[in-house]
Amino acid sequence: MNIIIVGAGILGASTAYHLAKKGYNVTIVDSGDSGQATSAAAGMICPWLSQRRNKAWYTLVRNGAAYYPKIIAELEKDGETNAGYKQVGALRLHTDEKKLRETMERAQIKRQDAPEIGELLLLSPRETKERFPLLGDGTYSSLYAEGAARVDGRLLRDAFLRAAEKAGAQFIKGDAALLKDGTNVAGIKVNGKEIYGDTVVLTTGAWAQSLLDPFGIDVHVSEQKAQILHLQLPNTETGEWPIVIPPGKQYIAPFEQGRIVAGSSQEDDTGFDERVTAGPIHEILSKTLQVAPGLADAEWTDTRVGFRPFTPNFLPVFGDLPELKGLLFANGLGATGLTMAPYLGSILARMAVDEPLELNVADYAVQTGRLP
Repeated sequence: MNIIIVGAGILGASTAYHLAKKGYNVTIVDSGDSGQATSAAAGMICPWLSQRRNKAWYTLVRNGAAYYPKIIAELEKDGETNAGYKQVGALRLHTDEKKLRETMERAQIKRQDAPEIGELLLLSPRETKERFPLLGDGTYSSLYAEGAARVDGRLLRDAFLRAAEKAGAQFIKGDAALLKDGTNVAGIKVNGKEIYGDTVVLTTGAWAQSLLDPFGIDVHVSEQKAQILHLQLPNTETGEWPIVIPPGKQYIAPFEQGRIVAGSSQEDDTGFDERVTAGPIHEILSKTLQVAPGLADAEWTDTRVGFRPFTPNFLPVFGDLPELKGLLFANGLGATGLTMAPYLGSILARMAVDEPLELNVADYAVQTGRLP
């Protein structure tokens, strides 16, 4: 069985890895477009403290967080020992003790079905600052969630791709176009060459619509621009520090050797504008330094721009397109793409070869329309 995967972000790379490990003939194609969400994302794995109530979404992120230790162990067996993942815990900050207690109560209920949350602790401002020394004195109490982790999306994607190629997958860089045979997708054309397959898996994120325009199919995927800052602390080892989740939509994610990632902006209606722009950067820096004034002396080393794919109801979609047989479509992972993508890749791999699933895929059905 020949399977073609178009799009080698974290979702496509995971799908390719799982299929190649099963022994299928896998071809991975990626255009290498700048702005891919995987390359820009901070990789905060802590879905249990979210107040979002959509059960279908939560199922994906809960399963995704639980899947990480297993898949990292499998990659290590394949010789991929630097996949960028580490469980470091997370601090949910707040100045309102009542709200922190309510958050803890919700997390304790979720822990009944998600023991990977680990220990939950309410910490005083002093205890919170001890775990993340860059915070202001006496400003924030916190809820600590032991099971939270962070991951470098680039490292994990590359580990999946290398392991897939070791298992026999072929990687091609180029712009793919779908080949249609009647109502079937028969394969792709890339770099002037036609490649035929039994199934084509389309995991191209915010760029998916352009591949379906020739068929007049609207998959209702839009892009949201995110700008993310990378800061460097001199002579500081931060690899064991926890993720910081302040009130609002910001976050601070420490990595090894003093690298701190802070973000992010959420910019709609920008198109694929890859510019680093002053307004969002000012907002990120202002909010980050308000929470962690100890970062004021950090060196600003990089700004990454990515485009997150979203559907109209902000729920990921995956499955068949009724208009095109032979095509498996997945998209709309949004801001929690790195949390769910390795797990969802394993699901797509099983769907591609008609293996049974534990998910109710009807909850994530792709809604299509006709282009005007």
